[in-house]
Amino acid sequence: MEIKVLGTGCASCKALYETVKTAVKELGFEANVVKEEDMMKIMSYNIMRTPAIVVDEKVVSAGKRLSVAEVKELLSKL
Repeated sequence: MEIKVLGTGCASCKALYETVKTAVKELGFEANVVKEEDMMKIMSYNIMRTPAIVVDEKVVSAGKRLSVAEVKELLSKL
């Protein structure tokens, strides 16, 4: 599983990246968590607001700073 956190480097984007890493660790998932800050790559996902979470190239959340519990719930449904 590859999880990308899309964001330009703002505080919310950095916080979501850390939240996603924590959630993955707590769930015991084997996942590669990446922070994507390249604006051209972010735009290729057709999202209007960051931060966003992309799992295996599918956008699963955009424009929200989720809690660890919310990220765990989101990932558990995949």
